[in-house]
Amino acid sequence: MASPEERLEALRQELSRRELDGFIVPSTDEHMSEYVGAYARRLAWLTGFRGSAGTAVVLEHDAAIFVDARYSLQVNDQIEPQCWVSHTIPQTSVCGWLCEHAYEGARIGYDPWVHSNAWATATRTALAKRSVQLIAVDESPVDAIWRDRPSPSAAPLVAHPNELAGKSSALKRREVAATLSLFKADVTLLTALDSIAWLFNVRGSDVSYTPVALAYALLHADATADLFVAPEKMTPQVRVHLGPEVRLHSRADFSAYLQTLAHRKVLIDPQRAVAAIFRHLEESRAQIIEARDPVVLPKAIKNTTEICGHKAAQARDAAALARFLYWFSCDVPRGTVSELSAAERLRAFREESGLLRGLSFETISGFGANSAVIHYGVSAATDRRITSHSLYLVDSGAQYADGTTDVTRTIAVGRPTAQMRDRFTRVLRGHIALARLVFPLGTRGGQLDAFARQYLWAIGLDYPHGTGHGVGSYLGVHEPPHRIISPQAFVGGGDEPLLPGMIVSNEPGYYKPGEYGMRLENLMLVVERDIGGAEEKMLGFETLTFAPIDRSLIAIEQLAPEERTWIDAYHAEVARIAAPQLQREAKRWLIDVTRPLG
Repeated sequence: MASPEERLEALRQELSRRELDGFIVPSTDEHMSEYVGAYARRLAWLTGFRGSAGTAVVLEHDAAIFVDARYSLQVNDQIEPQCWVSHTIPQTSVCGWLCEHAYEGARIGYDPWVHSNAWATATRTALAKRSVQLIAVDESPVDAIWRDRPSPSAAPLVAHPNELAGKSSALKRREVAATLSLFKADVTLLTALDSIAWLFNVRGSDVSYTPVALAYALLHADATADLFVAPEKMTPQVRVHLGPEVRLHSRADFSAYLQTLAHRKVLIDPQRAVAAIFRHLEESRAQIIEARDPVVLPKAIKNTTEICGHKAAQARDAAALARFLYWFSCDVPRGTVSELSAAERLRAFREESGLLRGLSFETISGFGANSAVIHYGVSAATDRRITSHSLYLVDSGAQYADGTTDVTRTIAVGRPTAQMRDRFTRVLRGHIALARLVFPLGTRGGQLDAFARQYLWAIGLDYPHGTGHGVGSYLGVHEPPHRIISPQAFVGGGDEPLLPGMIVSNEPGYYKPGEYGMRLENLMLVVERDIGGAEEKMLGFETLTFAPIDRSLIAIEQLAPEERTWIDAYHAEVARIAAPQLQREAKRWLIDVTRPLG
């Protein structure tokens, strides 16, 4: 296997052969996915960085990698410092760095199949001001030197039954197609894999952690559709499930099909569709209408069936989490537990249900200094035994056919310090403040973010990540369009009003680099609130995740009476939901750790 230095040198030689002065390598794929199949992990193969979001830039004498604050510690543990210099965005942007480091007249290559059209347009314009050219390539030079690159998955599509989806694909297609008239569009082109999976009620296993299949789709105004998927992935059962109104094509024929859309009014999302697709549409003389993917919002608003399924998945997950936390309390004092073994044990508890379809993301299992790495990825090289006095953070999630989960708990190993208890209690109070909020219809997630940070801000502390993200229904664990994040952090789009039926995480935290980190995460459902005398339609949150909160980390004296009431009520629900699913010793333990604070 080539070393990082050899891979970087091979890429530079390939760029020279193509008369390019640089190349940009993102972490995404041709569908702008967050998690990608093995065949598309170009950034990880080239740099060693395994996070889900990042971009590398290679010039003749410089090479840089750009990540957001979640990965600022992890990236430096995974790259070779003699090859790469890391930067944190938005403090340093890819475009800004190129403007400083690329010489006038330089030709910087990019693969138009893995960059959005919005990015390509903005970057080309910015670089042109410095007389730097952005050049689209027909084949990625990384692919040319990646000799053992895996092939895309050949796993078959699977029908997602109406009993779990809550609506038939035909009904969904009619409802989404009806919205095209608002834009006077003839057809919408769908490239986001979760949008396609939701609209056609199909699932797959082509992408890590997200149950989707590699495909493209066009939905026409008459609610018929064209679905492009590799023929070997199609089964007779799925053909029947899709019905006669869905015309099937090979995924390899997608680009050629775009040439048939001449003079058609095509709605396409510039944030989710790659630049190459726009180029094909322009060449075909289609009339392009740029607008958000019309599946995004209806997918985010869960129907009654999806909500019931999610709650069933959460109850199942609550039992697995309780078993894990009980096991952790018993085995850690014996000195036999490590970060890796803990993550493996948690997965095993989830598998005991017989219904686990997979994890919803790589489990973050960090102890001590590793818990301060926000998106820490444990490996054999970094694995630590959990023995001394510090904090253990576990952020994990599961994919079940009826729901997607995501939960974080922080556990004290040994006696926590006064500082740890103070910081955790501030995180907890922020979590409670957000969970208890009542707000008017039309409120955006960015308007709520500060409620979760207020108690950390009071003493000059903060956390470098968003407070909440949307979650799919047996789909992506990070689902747009809604988020709870500081308005200053939004890039390339506005915040989204919260609506009943949306699921969102509540996950404030605190991280002390080199020492410890903590985060507390539950998922919540946006619901209507009936308030007597209200003059506005009001909304609030219903907590969906149920796992005990470590009592030893709570400074009870810092809590207000209503916060203590919330914790006691929450723990009572944890016991009600999880205890009946546990055996004698684990049940006794859970009842004890969820007793009232007193």
